[in-house]
Amino acid sequence: MKKLISAALALTLAATVTACAGTTSSGEPEESAAPESSTTESSEAAEGTPEEAPAEAAVMSHEEYMAAAVDDAVVIQAYVQAKQGYKAEQGTATVYLQDQDGGYFAYDMKCTQEEYDQMTEGAKIQVSGFKAEWSGEVEIMDGQLDAILADDTFVAEPLDVTELLGADELVNHQNEKVAFTGLTVAASTIEGDETEYAFLYNWDGSGTEGDDIYFNVEYNGEVYQFLVESDLCGSDSEVYGAVKALEVGQAIDCEGFLYWYEGVNPHITSVTVTG
Repeated sequence: MKKLISAALALTLAATVTACAGTTSSGEPEESAAPESSTTESSEAAEGTPEEAPAEAAVMSHEEYMAAAVDDAVVIQAYVQAKQGYKAEQGTATVYLQDQDGGYFAYDMKCTQEEYDQMTEGAKIQVSGFKAEWSGEVEIMDGQLDAILADDTFVAEPLDVTELLGADELVNHQNEKVAFTGLTVAASTIEGDETEYAFLYNWDGSGTEGDDIYFNVEYNGEVYQFLVESDLCGSDSEVYGAVKALEVGQAIDCEGFLYWYEGVNPHITSVTVTG
């Protein structure tokens, strides 16, 4: 996820969701003003693919992880739900994780290319790092893949959180796989341009094909901004094309991951036009 902070973006109500036709480029593309995770260097990539978690690791439950203070060391075991493209130059990948109790977001986690390839959807892994919070998003920074565990698999079903839009309770589902139904495509605008657009490249329209793609949705009279994170679902993905084909006023359903940036900012992996 790219996190180059823009003061203008902090004033935008954000929200995003849709199902990728596959993991291409989440994680999130290179843009000069779009939100992304703070960048800090991680430890060197691990070699090989361990099958058992280190005996000394104190693995946390989701409740313990959420109760930990920012900057605390954390160790979690969870299941891969999606991943952003592998960054070979630094040996890292950003991974969306979930267990039966909640979601996790491991930003720029150290791993080898071989390990990245083995982290298929549903695979159980152990990650150690430090709990961080960036503009409301709780994530694991300076993370390290400790092990790929072969004991079981889990693929979460999207939780419909439509009725929680605008409610304080929504943040309790941060980083989970979620669904939104009965949304209406709302107009997006560019400063100084009176044209109404169904989507924008980058949050402010400053991007081009291949960048993150943003679109506004309306629900119960409120407007939210969703996005397709191009590092998670690139320009050749089904959802990226679906958003480019949207029209203002269409009814849609969306699925994705409940990322947070100054409020709800879903990374959409699937969009379906319903009317």
